[in-house]
Amino acid sequence: MANYWLTKSEPDVYSWDRLVAEGRTVWDGVRNFQARNNLRAMKKGDLVLYYHSGDDKSVVGIAKVVREGYPDPSAKEGDWTAVELAPVRPFKESVTLSAMKADKKLAGLALIKHSRLSVVPVGEAHFARILELGKTKA
Repeated sequence: MANYWLTKSEPDVYSWDRLVAEGRTVWDGVRNFQARNNLRAMKKGDLVLYYHSGDDKSVVGIAKVVREGYPDPSAKEGDWTAVELAPVRPFKESVTLSAMKADKKLAGLALIKHSRLSVVPVGEAHFARILELGKTKA
């Protein structure tokens, strides 16, 4: 059974367009234990909502996990994890944080409850609803 996730990135640090251009990326540099544990729970083939943080604050695309957790090559010390992601498709319409907060069907969404985390799980119903709002198919 596939799981669903949401990863955040500042668009000026690593944008959706850059992921599409490069075709694949190492998702590293996460230095929060809960987010690290979420990375460790990701399985190859899981789908990931790609969220632009910062000024954009919106889901802009769907990626997938193409390599499961392994030791983060950017970590100088500590027990940190990286995964690898590849783009699947852009959203037809980005889904803003304010739209997600206003949607009663997205009550309890981890992005809203744990807004500081860069990697959060997304339930299947929430994933489907965000795709619907973005006029996008998985």
